[in-house]
Amino acid sequence: MLRVAGARLLDDRDRVGVRAVLESDPVAACMVAARVDVAGLDPWRLGGELWGVGSRLDGLCFSGANLVPLRGDRAALRSFADRARRQGRTCSSLVGRAELVLPLWDDLAPFWAPAREVRADQPLMVLAGAPAVAPDPYVRAVRPAELDRYLPAAIAMFTEEVGIDPRAGDGGVGYRARVAELVAAGRAFARFENGEVVFKAEIGALSAQVGQIQGVWVHPERRGHGLGTAGTAAVSERLAAMGRVASLYVNGFNHSARSAYDRVGFTQIGSFATVLF
Repeated sequence: MLRVAGARLLDDRDRVGVRAVLESDPVAACMVAARVDVAGLDPWRLGGELWGVGSRLDGLCFSGANLVPLRGDRAALRSFADRARRQGRTCSSLVGRAELVLPLWDDLAPFWAPAREVRADQPLMVLAGAPAVAPDPYVRAVRPAELDRYLPAAIAMFTEEVGIDPRAGDGGVGYRARVAELVAAGRAFARFENGEVVFKAEIGALSAQVGQIQGVWVHPERRGHGLGTAGTAAVSERLAAMGRVASLYVNGFNHSARSAYDRVGFTQIGSFATVLF
């Protein structure tokens, strides 16, 4: 059995301390910071719980659709694993800095069902300054009326990247709603040719400091022609205009994507890991 180490549920009284932790690692914490910026720490509005260890929040972890460790030594991670184990698995993945995710998974693995996949090497990258390549002038925000033309590309990207069809279970209702939300917020971008998406990407999380690019995809028939590089540069340029640093993380085995991001000017600042269920 794992030893109880005192992970506690945080609330808005802890907001100042939580903000300090998130701001100390703004790129890695972008996904959670974006939620806290809008919803505070109330679990219902936040879409999950924030757990803390220590009066000074020496450990911090988000538990929602994803389990995201944000700070903690080995003892703090054990306390998060104990709370997660007792609560039962409700997340679809563990994701975050590899040095936090992997030991947390070591503690949880004996109690949770086997992972579908462990991606232990995902370079975390940022773009400091302007893109090193010319942004694609034809990449633009997707309009709400274009959702039905955009959605097949989003489904293809998700299936290719995650390994499952996002329509499974509910026929795609939930995934369509998520994509529609990004489109309505002006955070889904595409290049259309003859009414078909040939490049797409989204700003999946947008905090006060950082925008995290996700879902980069090029139509299979158009790969190898620089659309991914120029398209990512266009989305990065949009983030710069919004006053945010562009960030992303990529699977270490995806050499073509890593080369494209290198050409744009992204540099690695750390490593993420993802455990998929």
